[in-house]
Amino acid sequence: MKPENFRQIYAIGAAGGHSPYDFRIGFYNDTPKMFGDASEARVIERSVETEVILSPVAALELNRWLTQHINEYESVFGPIARAIPRPRKEIAKTIDESTDIQGYI
Repeated sequence: MKPENFRQIYAIGAAGGHSPYDFRIGFYNDTPKMFGDASEARVIERSVETEVILSPVAALELNRWLTQHINEYESVFGPIARAIPRPRKEIAKTIDESTDIQGYI
C-alpha cells in the first residue's frame, strides 16, 4: 500500500557516493536553458529531484536486483545502448567514460 504523499519521479541520471555507513544516490533531471539568441551560450540546469540513502546491505541488494532486471530486459529487447555525445574529432580529447561516483552531491 502506498501512502497518500507517495509520488513518482522520472530521472535522466543519478549521482552520489558512499561513506563507511551508507550509500547516497541523487536522481536528477537536466533542463536546457538558453540566454540571448541561439548563437550565444547554452546552459544546462541540473535539478536533483530526490536522494535515496541506503545501508551497505540495501545497496548490495539493489545492485543485485538491478543486474537481474537489466539482464531480463536485454534478453527481451537487446542490449541497452548508451547514447554518449561525441565531440568532433578536431576538438576531441581523452574522454573518461567511467561512472565512478565519489563523494556526496
